[in-house]
Amino acid sequence: MTTDTGEIIWRPTPEVIERARITGLMRAHAMPSLDALRRRALDDLEWYWDAVARDLGVRWNEPYARVLDGSRGIAWPAWFPGGRLNFADNCVDRHVEAGRGDQPAIVWEGDDGQSRTLTYAELGREVARLAGALGALGVREGDRVGIFLPMSPEAVVATLAVTRIGAIYTPCFSGFGAGAVASRLADCEAKVLITADGFPRRGQIVRMKETADEAVAACPSVQAVLVHRRLGRDLPWTPGRDRWWHEAVAGQPDSAPARPVAADHPCLIIYTSGTTGRPKGAVLTHGGFLLKTGHDFAYCMDVGPSDRLFWLTDLGWLMGPMLVTAGLFLGATAVLFEGVPDHPKPDRLWALVARHRVTVMGLSPTAVRGLMPHGETHPRAHDLSSLRILASTGEPWNPEPYRWLFDHVGGGRLPIINYTGGTEISGGILGCFPVAPLKPCSFAGPIPGMAADCYDEDGRPVRGQVGELVITKPWPGMTAGFWRDPRRYEETYWSRWPGVWVHGDWAFVDDDGFWFLQGRSDDTLKIAGKRLGPAEVESVLVGHPAVAEAGVIGVPHPIKGEAVVCFVVLRPGQAPGEPLRAELTERVAAAMGKALKPEKVLFTRDLPKTRSAKIMRRVIRATYLGAAPGDLSSLENPGALDAVASAT
Repeated sequence: MTTDTGEIIWRPTPEVIERARITGLMRAHAMPSLDALRRRALDDLEWYWDAVARDLGVRWNEPYARVLDGSRGIAWPAWFPGGRLNFADNCVDRHVEAGRGDQPAIVWEGDDGQSRTLTYAELGREVARLAGALGALGVREGDRVGIFLPMSPEAVVATLAVTRIGAIYTPCFSGFGAGAVASRLADCEAKVLITADGFPRRGQIVRMKETADEAVAACPSVQAVLVHRRLGRDLPWTPGRDRWWHEAVAGQPDSAPARPVAADHPCLIIYTSGTTGRPKGAVLTHGGFLLKTGHDFAYCMDVGPSDRLFWLTDLGWLMGPMLVTAGLFLGATAVLFEGVPDHPKPDRLWALVARHRVTVMGLSPTAVRGLMPHGETHPRAHDLSSLRILASTGEPWNPEPYRWLFDHVGGGRLPIINYTGGTEISGGILGCFPVAPLKPCSFAGPIPGMAADCYDEDGRPVRGQVGELVITKPWPGMTAGFWRDPRRYEETYWSRWPGVWVHGDWAFVDDDGFWFLQGRSDDTLKIAGKRLGPAEVESVLVGHPAVAEAGVIGVPHPIKGEAVVCFVVLRPGQAPGEPLRAELTERVAAAMGKALKPEKVLFTRDLPKTRSAKIMRRVIRATYLGAAPGDLSSLENPGALDAVASAT
């Protein structure tokens, strides 16, 4: 990422401003500008979020008594107390009852070229049948259901069926190994796991059922495994526990009322790895997740009923649930992609856009960097005229891929709606807008309703220098804590400065008010847009009998953004060597998934630690990269720097 703030690269035309949904919101409330809307939103949070809920048409079974109850403090707000609604009802039933049942809700394209479309009415029937099947399996309000599926129509049906009956879903990345799936299922005590027999990726078979079996073996809470027949291959089977999806839904009614729940009732628990120990289960709610995601996609990405929304993602990362939620809640068509952008040919992504007439496309800088070497002839060979918005999230941009996307995909005419937030946010903190000019790699500023600021090390707002990205007021969608671990949630986000959410990103605000991100201020890794905690990888390494300690860092990578490098201290009597290095590399890949396979495993005699025995990963990273290590006042063992520098 660069701090070169540059010149304006794009300005909205009068036609773009006129059609933008955020323009309609501003006019409805006599706001003369985006800045005026931002100010009014922060001056009166209750007014703003009530206006948004009405503008987006949230359907309530019971009206809320008020918009915000802050009596428990900023870390624990209650949004829309007294209000009852259902997430799935707002995403499906509401549109069918409004006469839009024949509109495509989902368009899916598989790795093998298969394609399938579900209308809102068809989706509603599928959801009702699976909801009935889950009820027959004993799933009740508040129970947790793991979803370990490829990006497919069944993934959408599963999330909506779970939320329809008031249960809570936990999505798992389709490329995870058994250990990563097991840790998530065990932490939330999932009652049922929904998976598939497998799916094709780059023409090869990903054997999901075998991974699911290994994960469930470590999770006694799982009573049933529901299996979608995607490939029709022979499978290992556990009678009494395993059931075919198509058999379970047979005979179930294709309509049933959705269960109204409180606005703050959990909708999903999605795990995000931090810098300490086991993954954190962020709890997102029916009202908060629905409203915040709908808000951001309506007013930043300008998504509406006439749009076809595509995002290159997986259900296991929050952008997957957000794609589904935004597309369906806003009455658009969600375009799902099971595959990779350059298989079977480097033009696959652009062919998909042209084939399905995508209007809003989101992808990460990593994806763009991976496609650039194939050349600009591929996007230019396809009719991309349906596109009107490009969007991006996951990591900071650098200028070359940003310009490549802007010039060769957008033809210099489309805005790149840069968007950043997090799993615990239910969406974005900073964004761009179809009504605001853009600088390369930038954000136009905080998203309305988000009290974002940039603080120096003393907790004072700064401009023109790098600081911590913080939030100083609550918002709908903020995580309702970590699952059964409120203290860890408070320590993670609220412990540095009183009443201030510290997000863990470095930010920079230029003289023109444009914002830029500078990477993570904590140790969290971002590998190809996926957030990964080093401690989770370290625990996999230390589980090997030859390993005494491990320190894991992220280092710059030209394609992935960051790559994993592991430093390993062996137990006495153990010798380093290529067979052990290969074994440890594959051990991490097997546990965490191939996408998170280490770039390097290096053997060292020591790791730098604090006096409280915490591994100083920033010092490891700086030493490895030949950079200044920074403050070493808390370093207990200075000799470890030489050990890291000479690691092999």
